[in-house]
Amino acid sequence: MAPATFPRAARLLTPRDFARLRNASRRIGTRHLTAEVAVRDTGGARLGLAVSRRVSKSAVHRNRIKRIARDSFRRHRGTLPAVDILVIARGSADHEDNPSLHAEFVRLWQRIAALNAADATGTMRD
Repeated sequence: MAPATFPRAARLLTPRDFARLRNASRRIGTRHLTAEVAVRDTGGARLGLAVSRRVSKSAVHRNRIKRIARDSFRRHRGTLPAVDILVIARGSADHEDNPSLHAEFVRLWQRIAALNAADATGTMRD
């Protein structure tokens, strides 16, 4: 199993990375989260986060969601295929407690791990 770290190479950092996901990706939705996933040629999974002020006006609450996302991702990164993932939090995510939000991320990672690389575009919902 890969070490449970979140190195710079496992992050989406540039606007170009985010734009590629917005244009050519598969969308996977859960109750409180949406993920846009694009298959990569090489390397491991990379994560980008979008938690806007629509989710919560409080930076503390937005940062809690991002902290849980990063923690969950670093624990499950070894089980994910070579994909870029942009996680977008919905407004309802702010009202979830930490354990249920963490469980929501686990479900999201499981659905991403089950993706077929040949079927990289489209929408997958609960």
